Amino acid sequence: MGNRTFRTELYERFLREAVDHALIPPEIRPNPSLRYYPEIDDYTMSCGMDRTPGGRIWLAWFGGGDDDRAVILLAKSDDDGRTFGAPEFVLDAGYVGPAHLCTVVGNLWSDPDGKLHLFFTLSLGHFDGRAGCWDAVCENPDSDTPSWSTPRRIWHGCALNKPTVLADGRWLLPINLWKREQVGIEITSGYWLNEKSTLFPELDPWRRSNIFISRDRGKSWEMRGGALNRLGRTFDEPMVVERKDGSLWMLQRNEYGITECESHDGGDTWSVPKPFALPNASARFFLRKLASGRVLLVKHSNPADPAVRSHLEAYLSDDDGVTWNDGLMLDQRSGISYPDGFQAPDGRIFIQYDRDREHGEILMTVFREEDVDAGQFLSEDSRRPYPVILSATKRAAAEWSRAQ
Repeated sequence: MGNRTFRTELYERFLREAVDHALIPPEIRPNPSLRYYPEIDDYTMSCGMDRTPGGRIWLAWFGGGDDDRAVILLAKSDDDGRTFGAPEFVLDAGYVGPAHLCTVVGNLWSDPDGKLHLFFTLSLGHFDGRAGCWDAVCENPDSDTPSWSTPRRIWHGCALNKPTVLADGRWLLPINLWKREQVGIEITSGYWLNEKSTLFPELDPWRRSNIFISRDRGKSWEMRGGALNRLGRTFDEPMVVERKDGSLWMLQRNEYGITECESHDGGDTWSVPKPFALPNASARFFLRKLASGRVLLVKHSNPADPAVRSHLEAYLSDDDGVTWNDGLMLDQRSGISYPDGFQAPDGRIFIQYDRDREHGEILMTVFREEDVDAGQFLSEDSRRPYPVILSATKRAAAEWSRAQ
């Protein structure tokens, strides 16, 4: 017993010394080595994508695993998302002793000025109790030689989703700080740091979805208020839209599906989250206001068991989320999750998501609002789901199938 106690104390001392390495800006490196390629790594978890002013589409995914091994890969498409090249950049912050600096949360966003942002989380291990949301900017995303700025840390926690540009031009970014029960750092195969860790107890009052506002187009951010979801809280993954009356509406993931809450003072205070009317698996969804003013929601809709990650469906609302149309079924298969996307200037909606993750693939689909209204892929330029990033296992299966 004494040896185990001494060993635990040593691990705690190591962590206190090592955890501040997650405060050092990591480098987004070009030309990743082959070991990061999905054909070698064999792991493909959806991160996000967006379109640049020149029409290039950048796609990000997590390699390594949905855990402390996670890294972020970036690839581009110059043919309207039909095909993507090899990974062009990798974000891998490396190791501190035996613990990996993890980047398991993030997204891509093209801002109103045409700059491409990579928001990502950096933590010692899967979650060290603090982590941090960072913003790296590519000012020339349409260039033959794009380059990224040194990332800037916004605050503790993580942002899985894109910012919302409010009617007055301010940017709103929800950054959620996970609950202490999700603390986990694997130091060796026999020891995990867990929620009983003494690290960062001073942050416990802020373990919620915090609202950050930028008045200077991302140069600086200030925290306003936040919403604490007590209904089966899990990874939160909040998304916010601004309603026609100027109020804010937030959806969050919980253990049972989705919760909703609202703010009528710019995000300073929020109503108590309550269950959202439409069922969903406990998984990421995608919520965005379209150019038409309608609200798009992409979520799971398994009719037999809402908890299953299958039946990814797109819905539209004309009344800020009060009611929804019947939807467009995108993919009925199991093992699909984490949709993200954007609306192109011509009105088309691009959605990407993962399937199977380990030994899996990233898929994309393209449709218009009229397709969602009709419940069918009817527009001439719509595209049913097709793979754009293939792991080694999926690529081998596809090549075998073509050979038969």
